[in-house]
Amino acid sequence: MNAPVVLQVAATPASPALVLRPWRMEDVAALVEMSRDPELRQLASSVVDNDAEGARWVQTQQRGWAAGDRFGFAVLEAQRGSVREQLVGNVVLKEVASGKPAAEVGYWTAAHARGRGVAPRALEALTNWAFDTFEADGLERIELLHQVDNLASCRVAQKSGYDFDSILPAAPPAFPRDGHLHIRRTGA
Repeated sequence: MNAPVVLQVAATPASPALVLRPWRMEDVAALVEMSRDPELRQLASSVVDNDAEGARWVQTQQRGWAAGDRFGFAVLEAQRGSVREQLVGNVVLKEVASGKPAAEVGYWTAAHARGRGVAPRALEALTNWAFDTFEADGLERIELLHQVDNLASCRVAQKSGYDFDSILPAAPPAFPRDGHLHIRRTGA
């Protein structure tokens, strides 16, 4: 992945266009601000409390791109009447390896963007890109995991064509509650 990857998601009648692109250091301030959301802090695997932590988090995303095994995208929304874009979330393809049939996706959405279809639209774009990019390397399925009490993530999975597969037992401390495994297979 030498060339920067930018994914475009067309506007809908109810929602502006989205742009998915690799995370940049200039995203840190917005990332820190979004990370103050109590719901995001409860559900995210890592939280960012200040600019230094935000910079480390962005650098981790950049290292994943460089290694070719983790592809984190900042999700930006076009602002009406402006050429600026606002950070509204994150989608990531992780655990990618040549010859490995499965990878995993993750995502989160800023509080101000929830309920507007950002997560399913961004996840759909990421999923299509992942299969287009890695199917020749053996990618057959993408897994989406969420805790059983995260009903919004369950809806995002369903809207994005990820079929429910099974209930996963809790694995504290990272996953303190049981979870759902959803799977989307190539060609689905």
